[in-house]
Amino acid sequence: MFKALKTLPREARDTLFLLAVIAWIIAPQVGNLPVWCSAMAATILLWRAYLAVRSLTLPSRWWLLGLLLVATAATYATHRTLMGRDPGVTYVVVLLSLKTLEMRTRRDAFVIFFLGFFTLLANFFFSQSLLTAMAMLVGLLGLLTALVNSHMPVGRPPLLQAAKTAGWMALLGAPIMAVLFVLFPRVAPLWGMPGDAIAGRSGLSATMQVGTIASLALDDSVAMRIRFDGTAPRMNDMYFRGPVLSTFNGRDWVPLQSAFPLWNQLGADLQPQGDPVTYQVTLEANSRPWILVLDATPQKPALADRRVTMTPDLQWISDRPVTDLTRYTATSYTDFRYGPLRSVTGLKDYLALPPDYNPRTQQLANTIRSDPANAGADTPALVEAVMERLRTGGYTYTLEPGVFGTHTADEFWFDRKMGFCEHIASSFVVLMRGMGIPARIVTGYQGGTVNGVDGYWTVRQSDAHAWAEVWVANQGWVRVDPTSAVAPGRTGSIARLEAPRGVIATALSRVSPQFSINLRALWDAANNGWNQWVLNYTQSKQLNLLRDLGFESPSWEDLSYLLIGLVVAASLVGAAWTLWERHRQDPWLRLLHGAALRLRRAGLELSDNTPPRQMASLLHQRSKGQSTQLQPIGDWLLRMEAWRYAPHSDAHARRLGTLQREFRQLPWPQRIP
Repeated sequence: MFKALKTLPREARDTLFLLAVIAWIIAPQVGNLPVWCSAMAATILLWRAYLAVRSLTLPSRWWLLGLLLVATAATYATHRTLMGRDPGVTYVVVLLSLKTLEMRTRRDAFVIFFLGFFTLLANFFFSQSLLTAMAMLVGLLGLLTALVNSHMPVGRPPLLQAAKTAGWMALLGAPIMAVLFVLFPRVAPLWGMPGDAIAGRSGLSATMQVGTIASLALDDSVAMRIRFDGTAPRMNDMYFRGPVLSTFNGRDWVPLQSAFPLWNQLGADLQPQGDPVTYQVTLEANSRPWILVLDATPQKPALADRRVTMTPDLQWISDRPVTDLTRYTATSYTDFRYGPLRSVTGLKDYLALPPDYNPRTQQLANTIRSDPANAGADTPALVEAVMERLRTGGYTYTLEPGVFGTHTADEFWFDRKMGFCEHIASSFVVLMRGMGIPARIVTGYQGGTVNGVDGYWTVRQSDAHAWAEVWVANQGWVRVDPTSAVAPGRTGSIARLEAPRGVIATALSRVSPQFSINLRALWDAANNGWNQWVLNYTQSKQLNLLRDLGFESPSWEDLSYLLIGLVVAASLVGAAWTLWERHRQDPWLRLLHGAALRLRRAGLELSDNTPPRQMASLLHQRSKGQSTQLQPIGDWLLRMEAWRYAPHSDAHARRLGTLQREFRQLPWPQRIP
């Protein structure tokens, strides 16, 4: 295959290379593009490659116009608009692929280069991960190589030579990029995050629809990373609180929709106990306003440029959705008490059940209540009776329970006896309310895994969980996790849920499980470092940097002045470099000048523009009987002239290096008679 590529004309070879770079840039976007767009781009690129290999004529402009109209109509039909991020990226990908079909001149190639740079940038509209950055760095070097190659119109220069030049360009530009990254004012993202589409995948939602998902696919993506100051709490205490769901219509659990006036609704009444736990959270973007913290957090988490408030059910809410990586510090108490200690009117909201739903569960509640063994039992005893039923009644935890019918709790308790955490928590709360015990559902994340490389705890979407809270007189709201009775490993440290591995990860784990674990820990640590030092480099960090540099009260104006000063200094250095380069001699001429200088010192009369061949002739005439001694110098001068004006090739630079080494080794005379 490589031999066939070497025999292609340069134009075909360069075209194939550019098409490969374009395909590399578009590939990460496939999951975000409509299927028709990905298929159209792939077909056009393959078509253009076929035309290049066969040296066939490019299609007429009518073809291009027709394809453009089709793409425009398809974009509008898919997105219902031509404005915005998603339709914009779709349209740019189509334009980039179509432009390759009219690449006839260097100007057309330059248009493709700049469209390619924009498409490369568009990848970061959807993901700013380390993997995306690494892939786009390769794409950037590929585009720079093609751009450099296009400025080498003569001959057939190897792509490796253009790639080396492109690499040097990237290295020379890296310091400027680093300075701009550190000092350029940070602004809010220009584009929103992609829409939330978590149905059928593990993760959090503002509501919980019970029984409509036949199977749950574990999402292994990171939800947040935590670093504890000191000893981390026990795994069984790691409950990160999210939305609290209190109103049930038979299928959907939603946040409280109280029928009582505000003054009758419950307050938090939080009373922390025990020692606090302080930690830093790096929360991934989720397009939700939830600020996830350990249960419970009485003090406001320290977030920059955000206003957060705590709801009466202890959930912290931001004033705007989390659309980019967010880091904050929080102090929580794993031992606490909250809610009313005696029965109040507002507790009736947590007893409501929709009529005509789950009649068998209601009958089960009456049976448990009337059981002589439970005569006079208080709430903790009744809760324990239900938990014992879950432990011994043949109930199982599964990610594939199938779709439930109308009476979801009935099916769980009596028919299927299986489900994942939402089925178990919902059925438990329905049964509690049937027994007259106020109860509700809390969603969030439970547990996590510690990375031995950097010490951070990683909480993934597969750690999303749902548990219950019941109200107990003189205690308030008490957490009860019914899933722990069915599957203790789900909330412990023994058997965490794991998403299915890919082919490579599975093969590595079979060959060496420990190596696979260590490799994943290293990759997670690298991703975390990328998040902490790059994605989480905020305006507050910029101002802290200025404070470290000596600014007393740093502001955006100080940041701008410093950036302008550095730009001016860099411009002056660049101007000086250009001036010096302008006066630099060609390395061949500099070598010839050195030879002439040594011969003049030895007594040979030479003008400033004497060519090598004439120098060799004069040297031969003056040498007389010493021709044997001076013959190597004459041969070296003749070889210099021959190599200097030989056709340009890969050996050109190598020959110059050979002449420079020989120059230092030649027996230059002290005196020529």
